[in-house]
Amino acid sequence: MLNAPPPQHHSDAASAAARTNTLAVAAFASSFLIGVTGIILGFVALNQIRTTGERGRGLAIAAVVVGCAYMAIFTCITLALFSSQGRSA
Repeated sequence: MLNAPPPQHHSDAASAAARTNTLAVAAFASSFLIGVTGIILGFVALNQIRTTGERGRGLAIAAVVVGCAYMAIFTCITLALFSSQGRSA
């Protein structure tokens, strides 16, 4: 009969560090659809990651960057559309 190794008990900090922050994933996904939502959720996820020690810091940072880029592009396109309407009238 084989002796099975004793079960290992993980602490909450170790199990938290092994998980990816769900809000970071949601922030990254939403940053492509609605830039402001990605930015806000990204900052909230960064705060949670700092306090809980979870993984996903890169996803949260990417969500903030993509959300800011999305907002900058959206703003440029909006300004270009509205400024071109004034010239044609």
